[in-house]
Amino acid sequence: MWGIQTMLRKFIEQYTRVPDDEWLIINEAFERKLFAKNEIILKEGSVCRYFYFLQTGLIRCFTIFDGTDITKYFTVAPYCFTSIESFTKQKPAEESIQTLEESVIWFASAKKLEQLKISNSWNEFTTRLLQEVQQFSKNSLLEAKTKTADQRYRELLINKPEAIQRIPLKYLSSYLGVAPQSLSRIRKNLTKRN
Repeated sequence: MWGIQTMLRKFIEQYTRVPDDEWLIINEAFERKLFAKNEIILKEGSVCRYFYFLQTGLIRCFTIFDGTDITKYFTVAPYCFTSIESFTKQKPAEESIQTLEESVIWFASAKKLEQLKISNSWNEFTTRLLQEVQQFSKNSLLEAKTKTADQRYRELLINKPEAIQRIPLKYLSSYLGVAPQSLSRIRKNLTKRN
């Protein structure tokens, strides 16, 4: 069990150093759960009560708009996730979060995270993580407006090649904003070029 929780510490230490005394407090805040493939972690309209660390697996965040399933983003382990607005304001989520494969997830409640505010390393970590997520969101919005699905797919192949193989075509095409048939053509054309 210690080895598993060490992954969370190593992840946090990519952002800031964590003294042993603070790690003990952080470690106590989190619980572990194994989620099955395609399990809904958070359903749109319900209130997000947890901050999550994805130790293993893959998740997607999506919304239903006019009856259409729209994938907003994917999270590949190891990384943290939550429905930020729902979690921080304790209001109904505007998206759902689903596992795409069996996933080991650590979670901490808002109440437990409130207790972590005494930890300087936790505060530094969450500040830097939030900045990173905001930059990612900003870049994703810009790319969606300025790049074609073909360009965005090629960038995913370069930046996240292992994830591309694990994401079902229907969710990947939804994320890129194209029909599955169009994504199949993009893939076929890339294969011809190489």
